[in-house]
Amino acid sequence: MPDAGVVAIVAGGGRFPAEVAEAARAAGRQVAVIALRGFADKDVAGKPHAVVDMLDPAGLLELLSGIKPDCVVLAGAVTRPGPLALASVFSAFRNRDELARIFAKGDDRLLRGAVGLIEDAGFRVVGAQEIAPGILAPEGAIGAVAPRPEHQRDIVTGTELLAVTGPFDIGQAVVVCGGRVLAVEGPEGTDAMLERVAGLQRSKRVRLDGQGGVLVKRPKSGQDLRVDLPAIGPRTVERARAAGLAGIAVQAGGVVLVDRAELLRAADRVGLFVVGTGA
Repeated sequence: MPDAGVVAIVAGGGRFPAEVAEAARAAGRQVAVIALRGFADKDVAGKPHAVVDMLDPAGLLELLSGIKPDCVVLAGAVTRPGPLALASVFSAFRNRDELARIFAKGDDRLLRGAVGLIEDAGFRVVGAQEIAPGILAPEGAIGAVAPRPEHQRDIVTGTELLAVTGPFDIGQAVVVCGGRVLAVEGPEGTDAMLERVAGLQRSKRVRLDGQGGVLVKRPKSGQDLRVDLPAIGPRTVERARAAGLAGIAVQAGGVVLVDRAELLRAADRVGLFVVGTGA
């Protein structure tokens, strides 16, 4: 990507913001990292342009006004604050009726509301994949292990289920084994869902032992991929292995591979497949 001005990265937790920053710099872009206090990792927080509290949107907008970025990228994990804290923040920028609609529609609407605050101030918000397209999963087997035919069938089942549940803002992932749906991701996130599957094994409700079971993860239909791009990383592999799964299937071009080299080393080491599937 040719140089087109400063990229402002609003950084949450995890390795992802650093990877986006590195890719942008490698493409010749200037980068200004705004670290979210208490969330951004040390490898980002140790060299940010500035630090801001997540519940201080006025402070964030002031920083962006000083940076004058060509575009803004929101990257990294954050923990959703409580309703009262959110209401206090959004009420400073939105009228009461719009605020009610934001909270009534769940996390997707909340994230779009956050983007709206930034865009209303005149800044362009783009997805991390526009700055660093190489972070997305390619199609086909990504690691050294390939899925077996029974795993392919479970991938199809999981994909079909997520196509149905996506519009309801339920989650981005599901675990399927032998055609049976073992868990659907809710607000707790993928890691906690995998822990539920591991708990089913510990209680002997199911027995997988690494021979079956697939984690399928894809964007929800209509999801704003600028702010909530699905991702897997080395920890996902660890949790999937602890849950007894055989592998992970993600939508090619729709899911980020965070710390890709380590993710694939971890998957190959424990014999899990990682595969990118079509839309």
